[in-house]
Amino acid sequence: MRRRYARSRWRGRRGEPVPLLLAPDERWTLLDALVLVCRVVRRWRSELAPLFVLAGTFAVGAWLHAAHPGWWPAPAMVGVLAAVVVLWGPARWLGSWDRRPERVYLTVLAVTTGGWLSAATALGPTHDPLPGIALVAGLVLAVPWWADRRRRAATRVDRKLERWPEIAELAGIKGVQVQSKTVHRWGWTARLALRGAVTVRKVAEAADTLESQLDTRRGAIRVEPDPNRASRATLRVIEHDPHAQPIPWPRPPDRRSIKTPIELGLFEDAQPVRVELAGRHVLIGGATGAGKSGLLNVILAALTGCPDVRLWGIDLKGGMELRPWAGRLHQLAVTGEQATTLLGAAVAELDHRAAQLAERGLRAWHPSPAEPALVIVVDEYAELPDPARPLADSIARRGRAVAITLLVATQRPTQQAMGHGAVRSQMDVRICLRVREQRDADLILGQGMVTAGWRAHQLDAEGKFLIASKHHSSPRRARAYLLTDRQVAEIATRHARHTATDHVTPDMPTPRASPDHGEQSQPAPVPPSADPRREVIDPHRALLAALRDAPPDGATIAELIAACGMRRSWVYAQLRQHAHAGRANQVSRGRWRANNHTP
Repeated sequence: MRRRYARSRWRGRRGEPVPLLLAPDERWTLLDALVLVCRVVRRWRSELAPLFVLAGTFAVGAWLHAAHPGWWPAPAMVGVLAAVVVLWGPARWLGSWDRRPERVYLTVLAVTTGGWLSAATALGPTHDPLPGIALVAGLVLAVPWWADRRRRAATRVDRKLERWPEIAELAGIKGVQVQSKTVHRWGWTARLALRGAVTVRKVAEAADTLESQLDTRRGAIRVEPDPNRASRATLRVIEHDPHAQPIPWPRPPDRRSIKTPIELGLFEDAQPVRVELAGRHVLIGGATGAGKSGLLNVILAALTGCPDVRLWGIDLKGGMELRPWAGRLHQLAVTGEQATTLLGAAVAELDHRAAQLAERGLRAWHPSPAEPALVIVVDEYAELPDPARPLADSIARRGRAVAITLLVATQRPTQQAMGHGAVRSQMDVRICLRVREQRDADLILGQGMVTAGWRAHQLDAEGKFLIASKHHSSPRRARAYLLTDRQVAEIATRHARHTATDHVTPDMPTPRASPDHGEQSQPAPVPPSADPRREVIDPHRALLAALRDAPPDGATIAELIAACGMRRSWVYAQLRQHAHAGRANQVSRGRWRANNHTP
């Protein structure tokens, strides 16, 4: 008679069915009981591992005592040797057990097991008090195993992946197999083998279904292609967001080179985001409040410490974003007319460098302190006036060979905002922060990138971004370092000592018309009045000076911001410190002045 096993309707805490077999209406046989025991043991094999080890140790001790009682020193020697290897052996021998606490645990286990086996070989495993010692030692050593977070996480992942064939069929990727899995601090990673007509893009499109079936939080799954084999993919499940809190900025060396990759932040696996900026145009895009200014500050904090870089800036917000870096910028334009003049001077410098390379018989400009690279930072590119756009287009097309590059930040780099030139198409490094719509991510990263898994519209915090470049071809989420206003002021002041006389002088010849933008007349070079080679202004001193010079009714917050060039939050923080120290006082609402005794 054919038996039917009814699965229990009981469910665990996470909704998994408890694998108990109930057949109250039929007679149980020994085979039925054996099947039930095997199923229970298979499901709880991780929790029962200490029991298996204890039983195996008893069995080995009994065999050694019966067959080779004279070998009693061997188990102790093997245990000590294993402890030495575990404690000081290479990391590759231990795999995921390479952490220090786990090495110590394995060492204690090896020594204890070897010592007990030596005694059991000589005296017998049932000789008093060996059974009691074994039970106590087994219970003590089982507690760390049961309490280990990574072991419990791996067990939970294994139980989820037992349903993988069913999950893959529901997600429309039937045939995809899980070859291996790794549990880490923030979640787990599985290596997938693609079968049939399933591609990496198809797996990425099924991410929403996989999140539902694997019972993860929304936006937790990442699908990355294998760089070596098209039939392999990596499935990352980020159960705990490592970017939930801002990441403090680590101070890099003061003197660097633009040829050295700079760090922008950290990926979700705690690996640094390194990007090469030498000879590369950079596009930074994102919605308002997504963190463009913060990311721009991180890049400038690194570039201002490079003696082989000249920085020019265009800030069409009246200098609000780039003003803190004014002491390190060799040119700064804050109006549309000044921006056109600055870009005209950059085109003239580009032609001058191209002529020098032709005379030397070279094809590329190698940055050095004597012949530095020129990086033009443009904040809010969409606000550039029409006469400036052909100049930026010429720099985008011809500037990389002579080490003149653009660092552009904008909200939506549409064709209308970027003009009809080559600026957007020439951007080698594209950084996309949070956007409101999927099409905005395609505008920044390239057409079809959202379908391929670059879901910038799912970024949920300021400073989170996706980067696409020569060395970043897969959609890996990252978060930029956090630079406070105080740190920006300190870095700008410290790096200002690297500022040297700019090789672009006010008497530079008028830019020539290039074949890239026709016979269009070019503006005159930057006049001496617009040259920012001036004494570096310390914002702290400037704020105190403005407070001392304030009228009896006090200076407004707007006047103090204009005097020191810092943000409103920084000014308020400094005012609170001065008021607490007795150096300044609030005359009335929104008006401050220094005390008479302030030095």
